[in-house]
Amino acid sequence: MQAVAETPTAQGWFYDLRIDPLLGAEAFRIEVNAKRRRVAIAGGDARGMIYGALEAREQLLNGVRPERLATRSATPRLAFRGIKLNTPWDSYRPSSAIDQHTETMKDLEYWQAYLDMMVENRFNAFTLWTLHPFTYMVRPKNFPEASKWTDAEFAEWQRLYREIFRMAKQRGLDTYVVFWSIFTSPEFAKAHNPTGKNFYPHYYVDGDTSEVTKKYLRESVTQMLTEYPDLDGIGVSHGEGMGGMTPLQRQQFVDEVYVAGALEARKARPVKLIHRVPFSSGLSSGPGVSTDVEKLTRDAMEKLGDQFSGPIWVEMKFNWSHGHSTPKLVKVHGGKLGDTYFEPTPSNYKVVWQVRNEDFFALRWGDADFIREHIAMNGQADYVGGYFIGSETYVPALDYFTATRDPVNWKWAFQRQWLFYKSWGRLLYDPKTPDAVFDAEFIRRYGRKAAKLPQAYRLVSQNPLLLARLYDSRWDFTLYAEGHLALQGEITKYIGVDALINQPPLDPAFVSIPDFVKAREAGRRYAGADATPLKVSDWLVHNSDAALDLVRDIDTRGNASLMYEVADVKIWAALGMHLAEQLRGAVALQTYRTRGDEADQQAAISHLTKALAHWDEVIRLSRPIYKDMRLTHYNHNSFDANPDNLFHWALIRDQVAQDIEVARAATPPRNDQALTRSNRP
Repeated sequence: MQAVAETPTAQGWFYDLRIDPLLGAEAFRIEVNAKRRRVAIAGGDARGMIYGALEAREQLLNGVRPERLATRSATPRLAFRGIKLNTPWDSYRPSSAIDQHTETMKDLEYWQAYLDMMVENRFNAFTLWTLHPFTYMVRPKNFPEASKWTDAEFAEWQRLYREIFRMAKQRGLDTYVVFWSIFTSPEFAKAHNPTGKNFYPHYYVDGDTSEVTKKYLRESVTQMLTEYPDLDGIGVSHGEGMGGMTPLQRQQFVDEVYVAGALEARKARPVKLIHRVPFSSGLSSGPGVSTDVEKLTRDAMEKLGDQFSGPIWVEMKFNWSHGHSTPKLVKVHGGKLGDTYFEPTPSNYKVVWQVRNEDFFALRWGDADFIREHIAMNGQADYVGGYFIGSETYVPALDYFTATRDPVNWKWAFQRQWLFYKSWGRLLYDPKTPDAVFDAEFIRRYGRKAAKLPQAYRLVSQNPLLLARLYDSRWDFTLYAEGHLALQGEITKYIGVDALINQPPLDPAFVSIPDFVKAREAGRRYAGADATPLKVSDWLVHNSDAALDLVRDIDTRGNASLMYEVADVKIWAALGMHLAEQLRGAVALQTYRTRGDEADQQAAISHLTKALAHWDEVIRLSRPIYKDMRLTHYNHNSFDANPDNLFHWALIRDQVAQDIEVARAATPPRNDQALTRSNRP
């Protein structure tokens, strides 16, 4: 056992920090000797020692006296616990919603706080995603024309990246740069491919497979890994920027360029690899899965053997871009996944689920039971290495939400969502982490008056999951649960009553509104396990009512931070109540269109009127404390009317109110198809 430090405190206690390799990677043990006034913290490695020290610190901050520190041992459940973070420069989605974060993410104070958050929550993999990162990180030796920076500008970019990776390494984080394919800098394209568009802000373009582009990208990968020793590895993709290429051609390009460039650097240093699974099976950049592509990709990874350090991490999007839905794996990017990657068990790679969040950016979220269930269902197999969390269309940097001028206990956007990060990180490390850990954080921040807030969040955080489970979605813009928006045709807009009726569920256990009405008309009764629209409505009401009861008497006067925590619970509850009434109205409307009984039409109007009243409550609660917020979810068709893609619940009230008019204008079926109350089954 190797002693690292022995630190005395003002209270006369000594804290011994040691490394004990027998504990295993990232594990720790805390032991207390009250008689000798010593706390021994042992880690299986440096990272485990950090976690042990953080565990002891957390207990002390919660008011536990040193002699009462819990003797505890912990071992990580999952080896890879990562966060996906996109840069606002050369971003995948060109948008003012992403551009606004540029200056914040050039601030090293931001990075220090963000990386502190990661290690405190037991994340161990920091992945930075950029369409084409190389022009910011290296000045290619053989392609100086690819850089647009002055010497001073380039020195600033280098300093930023080097400091980010240095601080991450100090905190025991593995670091990766992940990029898309095939993209270059505009300056390189102008010099070598003037008719091409393989650079920001274009991304659905044909692949540039010229030899000069291959050489430029391969050498850029090698040079980046050589010049940034604190960078552990890269992540490769084969999707956007590869139009017109077959799956085999895409894999060959990845192997011959990116993988080859990384292996060249590995001659002098260890290199880790994230290999994203293909999400296109044809010549376009559109989604699609196939067994042939899965076999092709598996063969390519297995041919690499153990050339990379540790297992290759194979990234798969869990339920496409909306992992905060059902813990059941329904599909990945492109459709239903086969068992090619899993059968037989791979020897040199591990699957890492990416649970994307494109569904709530402003409102706080934290449902520990959902995360525990997710890990229990999807993290047990020996081919699973861990998880990413993170977003594509949201960058948690600039706080562009907060409207109050009163002081709050956060500076940056990610700090608003502390419960989200703490819940995912701590549970990925140890799914048995009790709710008491999260409860204590609320009390430490806000005192005993916040004791009921954690349970309130566990309840209302189910509401957006329920919407995502009953409304099938795919890529980024196809659902934004927090805003009750979805892509419908070519427009992203409010999920109206007809959209709710016509869209099938994501979760196979959920029953669509047309199927429910049809079955009820036929006299069929659903089993208790079936999530019918009316049962989902009941769940939403229960969650919302119970949460409101818990926060009703919390006094937030004089504490703006606590006010926001409580207000978010109330807003989630009002959104849940809105969806509950909308579901009931949708069932009644579909029944009217099936039966022709005017009583059903009047019931639909009544429920949708109540839904509007709950939406007005959302507006009443949110308008004074939330700014109009930029979103990438709005597409180009709305730019003329809304150039900054601004969203607020108040801005779409007219769309919500339209549901009532839809019900009023509904027509019954033809007379020969109608069923009146007197001749119902």
